[in-house]
Amino acid sequence: MAWFKRKDKGIQTTTEEKKDTPKGLWYKSPTGKIIDTKELEQNHYVSPEDGYHVRIGSKEYFEILFDDNQFEELNADLSSKDPLKFVDTKKYPDRLKAAHKKTHLKDAVRTAVGKSMGKDLVIACMDFAFIGGSMGSVVGEKIARAADYSLKNNIPFMIISKSGGARMMEAALSLMQLAKTSAKLAQLAEAKIPYISLCTDPTTGGTTASFAMLGDINIAEPGALIGFAGPRVVRDTTGKELPEGFQTSEFLLEHGFLDFITHRKNLKTQINLYLDLILNQPLRIA
Repeated sequence: MAWFKRKDKGIQTTTEEKKDTPKGLWYKSPTGKIIDTKELEQNHYVSPEDGYHVRIGSKEYFEILFDDNQFEELNADLSSKDPLKFVDTKKYPDRLKAAHKKTHLKDAVRTAVGKSMGKDLVIACMDFAFIGGSMGSVVGEKIARAADYSLKNNIPFMIISKSGGARMMEAALSLMQLAKTSAKLAQLAEAKIPYISLCTDPTTGGTTASFAMLGDINIAEPGALIGFAGPRVVRDTTGKELPEGFQTSEFLLEHGFLDFITHRKNLKTQINLYLDLILNQPLRIA
């Protein structure tokens, strides 16, 4: 059977030497579009064919927003404790250790200060990869301290939300962070320091019920899920079918909950145009 003889077919590589294509070279969007991961990174992690915005974390957002990716991280060493001795299928400390090992993050938010188009900006960016971006005591404390830094130095503040809501393993301590962060944002407003809220996919639960919807401007990425309870819970509670596109950023924009939606490649420019306008500075275009 000549077809079975590899050399007769011009194939010189033995089976043992054959190598598979390395994993992670390609990305497939939910609509089925295939893109090279390097090209995806260069396109701000947005699929060019369908405009799908891939979920990214603080590392990528800092690269996009800070000039030359130069910034000073604030309160980087804060980490969660286990005051309630919480156990479900795992002990809470074990979940924290697993999340840290997986993500190399201390908790679900990172805060930093740097230049964006030449202007100082403080950013708090949530990471969904760390226990679903859930908001516990450390998340609330880091956001509060970042707001304090903005107040002390008179620097605009931005929060990038990407969260499943309050962290159940900290129960009431987690819920206290809603009031705590909201109070700090009220202090920013009183001092007339701009606060920008960017809602990304997903922004839900206690995050939406607090700082995510308290911006001087509330903006979002295309197609982001934004809401308090999930669509299934809302449908089961109300007993009604939900309208098409319910809880997407486009739906919220249409109903007045957002000021505008921006493509990720325009995010840095749009934020700085707003800051130039509200601070009465000359408009800058990158």
